Amino acid sequence: MNLNNITSLVSEPSTSKNILTSDVELTGTLKFDSEMIFDGKLDGEIISEGTLILGKNATVKGEVRTKSVTIHGTVNGNVTVQERCELKSNAELLGDLKAMRIIIEEGATFIGHSEVTPNRSATQFPSRSTAPARSEEEA
Repeated sequence: MNLNNITSLVSEPSTSKNILTSDVELTGTLKFDSEMIFDGKLDGEIISEGTLILGKNATVKGEVRTKSVTIHGTVNGNVTVQERCELKSNAELLGDLKAMRIIIEEGATFIGHSEVTPNRSATQFPSRSTAPARSEEEA
C-alpha cells in the first residue's frame, strides 16, 4: 500500500501518529493514545481517547469508542465518539452511532440508529434502564 495515499487523509501533522496498513489483520482490542490510521481488518474493538481514521480498505467487526473518527471503510458494530464522527462517501456503518456531531457524505451507507447530543459528550450518556418508569402514584 502506498503510505502517501493513506497519510494524505490526515489534515494536520502529529508527533505521535500510528499507521496500520491494509495487510494487517487483528483479533482483539486495539488501543492507542493520540492518533491512529487503520486500513486493515479487525475483529474486536477499538478503544481510545484519540483520533481514529479508518482507511478505504479498513474492515472493523466490533465496537469503536474514540474521541473522534473518520470512516472511509466498513464498520459492522456500534460507534461511540466523544466529539465528531465523519462518514466519507465510501463508508459503510452497520450499527448504532452516538456522537456530539455527525457528518455523512453523499454515497455513504449508514444502517442503524443515531444519537446526536451537541451539548455533551457521547461517552457521558446516562445508562438507560430497560424497566419502565413508574410514577409515585403507582408505587
